[in-house]
Amino acid sequence: MASGNRILVLGIGNILWADEGFGVRTVERLAEDWAFPPDVTLMDGGTQGLYLLPHLETADVLIVVDAIDYGLPPGTRRVFRDDDVPAFLGAKKMSLHQTGFQEVLASAMLLGRCPGRMILVGVQPEVLDDYGGGLTATVAAEVAPTVDAIRAILRDEFGIEAQPRRAAAETAAPAITRDAYESGRPSAEEACRIGDPRVLGLA
Repeated sequence: MASGNRILVLGIGNILWADEGFGVRTVERLAEDWAFPPDVTLMDGGTQGLYLLPHLETADVLIVVDAIDYGLPPGTRRVFRDDDVPAFLGAKKMSLHQTGFQEVLASAMLLGRCPGRMILVGVQPEVLDDYGGGLTATVAAEVAPTVDAIRAILRDEFGIEAQPRRAAAETAAPAITRDAYESGRPSAEEACRIGDPRVLGLA
């Protein structure tokens, strides 16, 4: 059923830094398993910052999925709405992508083109400084429940029922889908994961 709203479900984050990629991986999973009517767009927003502004300007409803540092136990999921969304995205920045997305929201508000409804679905990360790493087991376990939570929001608040997908959908290049990315990761001995120890002052 169509809701009459143009809904953007946006996963943001950096898949190169372990749990930072939670939002992207969750929307990837949502797109792989479920099909939606044309007024629902699923997007891997990555760390694109202001490049996302045109997509926000054309949306009536924005659902952001991200790793958010609430200072809570890893894997804790929280949902915030409307005026609380910019506040929680900016409360404790973990990386440049959150600063960039704050600018996107601020620009949309300044232009009077911010979506009328905003919902943030965020999960507390466990590890962020593992360069090239995948999701930790704790946070990976929240991908499926978060997919279910997003489907429930779409169903209960906007009257949109997802349908099981019969054919695979692509939201990312095959080489960086979660399975391919994590299974092809070099060992810690082959590839430095936290940076040059001389630069970090560890040498």
